[in-house]
Amino acid sequence: MKSHFKFTKKQRSGIFLLLLLIIIFQCVYFFVDFSSENVIVDQKELQLFQQEIDSLRLVETENRRPKIYPFNPNYITDYKGYTLGMTNEEIDRLLKFRTKNQWINSVKQFQDVTNVSDSLLNRISPYFKFPDWVTNPKPKSSFTYQNNSSPKSYSEKTDLNTATVIQLRKVNGIGEKLSERIINYRNKFVGGFIADVQLQDIYGLTPEVIERVLNQFTVKTPRQIVAYNLNTVTRDELVTIQHIDYELAYEIVEQRTLREGFRSFEELIKVKGFPVNKIEIIKLYLTLE
Repeated sequence: MKSHFKFTKKQRSGIFLLLLLIIIFQCVYFFVDFSSENVIVDQKELQLFQQEIDSLRLVETENRRPKIYPFNPNYITDYKGYTLGMTNEEIDRLLKFRTKNQWINSVKQFQDVTNVSDSLLNRISPYFKFPDWVTNPKPKSSFTYQNNSSPKSYSEKTDLNTATVIQLRKVNGIGEKLSERIINYRNKFVGGFIADVQLQDIYGLTPEVIERVLNQFTVKTPRQIVAYNLNTVTRDELVTIQHIDYELAYEIVEQRTLREGFRSFEELIKVKGFPVNKIEIIKLYLTLE
């Protein structure tokens, strides 16, 4: 072992010189900057790279935006209107219009009712989807129906709860299938119809046909029902009403608690998931005290 650590004078000088050189090189490497100050940048290539980054950013931003699918503007809810960019006032105007059982059948009518701006209308109107009978109305037949469709007085009208299939088929627009649907719907309930508005529940009856039916018929002997007080009705009682399920009944009770009672039936349209187009039918089963 001693021979490995015993150096001659020349060996010690060589070791010292090696250590000195290592220290010098380390100092040079640490303190001297060898980088070139004249860095050549290809501006054209850099610009192309930046453009590519910007385009990818735009694509990602577009992908994150909520998707809009075709929809019927007559059924816009508070949440749907908010996502479309409508104000609370514009949404309220639309909902108030719908509570009157009126329908929007064109883009222009939508703007007239809601007073939305032209810019918002241009952005959302391409997604409007109206029923086929609105967008593609059938040409009127040259044949004139002789069915005495002019409105009758109340005493002249036939009771809708006793009308027969043959009597209903005399109305322009009521054929064999629709007349049977009306009778079948009436027979689902002991006592028949409560009010004329229930015709809206019958599939295939357009507002125009309903109007012609009511020119000749009306409910004279309404079915007797128990009307519940909206501010005291229970959840179990609510689910016995047409168009109200357990989820909607829960939301109605929750809203009633938050509002400390409803002051008008129109406040129901603010309830999440409430079928606005069925409010007139639902109101038949409710009172407000």
